[in-house]
Amino acid sequence: MQTSSDPQRAFAPHDHGRCRGDALAAAEALCAARKLRLTPARAFVLETLLESHRAMTAYELLDRLGAAGLGNQPPVVYRALDFLVANGLVHRIERLGAFVACTHGPDPGGSGHSAGFLVCRVCRTVAETAVPRPAPGLVTEAEAAGFAIERTVVEAEGLCAGCREAGE
Repeated sequence: MQTSSDPQRAFAPHDHGRCRGDALAAAEALCAARKLRLTPARAFVLETLLESHRAMTAYELLDRLGAAGLGNQPPVVYRALDFLVANGLVHRIERLGAFVACTHGPDPGGSGHSAGFLVCRVCRTVAETAVPRPAPGLVTEAEAAGFAIERTVVEAEGLCAGCREAGE
């Protein structure tokens, strides 16, 4: 089951419980199908990222892991994040050096998807959007250089409607 990738939903009030529940169920199904282990620390990090659509740094996540009694050493959170990113459950937002849960849902085939992100520079809310596989011009340039594109990410930074209304 996929969660919504509607950018308007990320920036508007909605039922985070359902959002989180659907995504956790999809993650558990993916791990079962791939015979992977969704450890308590991995599940906690994913659930924490799903609580809102805000990007969180590894150290913010580490603070929450420690408060939950799941470990307070950096390798704990970095191992969890490495697993979640490698399995398409979480994305790294390069601009912020932070992470968000994938709202397109895990890809059972493992081929991944090209992701686009709308990042509010004030509140750090992030909406994932559908982006077509690499733009034709980029593919042409890459092929001319003998380069094989494996992954593309688009990050657009700006202000969400709430921050704009607040005059940020």
